[in-house]
Amino acid sequence: MKKYRVTVNGTAYEIELEELTGAAPAPAAAPVAAPAAAPAPAAAAPAGGEQVTSPMPGTILSINVAAGDTVKRGQVLMVLEAMKMENEIMCPCDGKIASVNTSKGASVESGTLLCVIQ
Repeated sequence: MKKYRVTVNGTAYEIELEELTGAAPAPAAAPVAAPAAAPAPAAAAPAGGEQVTSPMPGTILSINVAAGDTVKRGQVLMVLEAMKMENEIMCPCDGKIASVNTSKGASVESGTLLCVIQ
């Protein structure tokens, strides 16, 4: 964990950031001064695939991949609108899209399965 001091509109906030190295992040309960877009947390699927889930509730604005597409780590898979902000859902690993489990315009909750990468 690294501690930082951030000043927003003249008010100083102290935040802690944890560096993640490929593992699925644990949900953080620490208060944050302002929301920030983050890559989708991923959990290993029992069938050997990588599940990409929604990091927050929102609406799917666009889907940039289809089943069978080859993807690279860091590639934008989808765009999720939450709190009037567009959040890019990034690919957590290299692979091939096994399935896309949502559609454009769909409302999703936090933790909803968006796609599976093999």
